[in-house]
Amino acid sequence: MKSEDVRFAGVLEFVETLRTGSFTAAGAKLGLTGSAVGKSVTRLEKRLGTKMLHRTTRSLTPTQEGQRMFDGWVAILDEIEALEQGVVAGSGTVSGRMNIHLPAAFGRRHVVPLLSRLAKQYPQLELSVNFTERRINLIDEGVDLVVRIGTLEDDADLVARRLGQQRLVICASPEYLGRYGTPQTPAELTEHDCIIGSRRSNQPAWLLKDARGQLCSQVIRARFDYSDGDAMVQGTLDGLGLSQLPTWLVHDHIQRGELITVLDNHAGAEMPIHAVWPRSRYLQPRQRVVIDCLIEESRQPGSIYQL
Repeated sequence: MKSEDVRFAGVLEFVETLRTGSFTAAGAKLGLTGSAVGKSVTRLEKRLGTKMLHRTTRSLTPTQEGQRMFDGWVAILDEIEALEQGVVAGSGTVSGRMNIHLPAAFGRRHVVPLLSRLAKQYPQLELSVNFTERRINLIDEGVDLVVRIGTLEDDADLVARRLGQQRLVICASPEYLGRYGTPQTPAELTEHDCIIGSRRSNQPAWLLKDARGQLCSQVIRARFDYSDGDAMVQGTLDGLGLSQLPTWLVHDHIQRGELITVLDNHAGAEMPIHAVWPRSRYLQPRQRVVIDCLIEESRQPGSIYQL
């Protein structure tokens, strides 16, 4: 083994262990077993002649020397990554794997077609697309780009670009309204069957506007809850109940008369849609082309971001 290899042996394993909180999680990131990671860190401690981690059955925490080692190597690794990104960005070559997370229904309908088009345009571009409503830590999970619907939290490690907004409407099928009537006031929603997304509370509520146009929370009676937007639409089309859905998801059904909006004076709550990515000195060309494509699409007349 070369002297340089010995000097750096165990460093990545040690850094990932502290980043992820365990040998097992670090191994998953590095493609190793947790046992192999633990042994690498132990060899690193032996070579340096100092203890780097406090080990208990529940947690791994750095010693004073370990924290100093971690902070120093994180800075060095960030500089190496920035250098590599600068070289790649300067080449202008769109290649490599893009790890992207998207909201399920929105991503399938409005982002995947764009990604397919880019994949045809750039043969060396590889895509790994995950559909999830879960809020993830982009940096910890190695994600290059997410599309998020809703208010963003302040995070100095992330960059966000607003693409547009989604507007919510309350709708039902003609069949449902014919059987159960059309609600005339928000309070009547407690007397109707309602379809919601994943249940986050024992007392589900919808965001509506009051007489002054101010947003307020209206308790509803949720008979059905689905974790997928397309399933919510299908249930609404099937006459199961009322649902509060974004215009980009139901616009065509409303235009064809398959769904009818209700309580229009109280509906219209809006949520921003953003593209979000880790802050970096340089954007990878593959990140740049995807972000630019999303922004260009959002500016098109009649775009779903403007419905």
